[in-house]
Amino acid sequence: MTRSSEVAKTKYPRTPHLPWSPGAGTDDDLLINTRHFEGHEVIITEKLDGENTTLYRGGLHARSLEPRPHPSRDWVKGLWGRLRFGIPEGWRLCGENLYARHSLEYRELEGYFYLFSVWNEQGEALSWRETLEWASLLELPVPRTLYRGVWDEVWIRSLEVDTERVEGYVVRLASHFEFGDFGRSLAKWVRKNHVQTDQHWMHQAVVPNGLNGKPS
Repeated sequence: MTRSSEVAKTKYPRTPHLPWSPGAGTDDDLLINTRHFEGHEVIITEKLDGENTTLYRGGLHARSLEPRPHPSRDWVKGLWGRLRFGIPEGWRLCGENLYARHSLEYRELEGYFYLFSVWNEQGEALSWRETLEWASLLELPVPRTLYRGVWDEVWIRSLEVDTERVEGYVVRLASHFEFGDFGRSLAKWVRKNHVQTDQHWMHQAVVPNGLNGKPS
């Protein structure tokens, strides 16, 4: 899924679970405490059920870095072909490829690729404000915002999630942060038993998610 001779691949790190995430497994990373969020503005967005994908000017890849072909990956290659020259050299766009249905069915997506972070050539994640500016420039949707404000753990722990329709949520600092601080600057809450299919989505018949009428 990447032209390895043209781009140095940077694997998207594993996002640690929040201490109260019911979907955390024994082999998952767990945030020991949330002190790094205290006193800072955070953004909480819906966690989407797709395939983590990174786009560069010179190539693209899934989080797994495996080049195995799949119709959903063919679709995102087409998107990359349209966007690639708008991506600065050394930068990368990270988002969720939602073309194929996984465990959740989406019926009214704004598009099949949702941007959730932009990284510059120095390995910094842009602030959420700058990320939204890039999303607007490239005409890409972003995950739904559930909360924006100063970290309030008591309130956030009580955040209600419709687990029939939503996989979970992701917390990130609203400010920019370094790649080396990834494990302290983001965390996720995932529903219990969030994978609810009998086989891996890549081995199922491909069922595209639904769009809300806009071009994909």
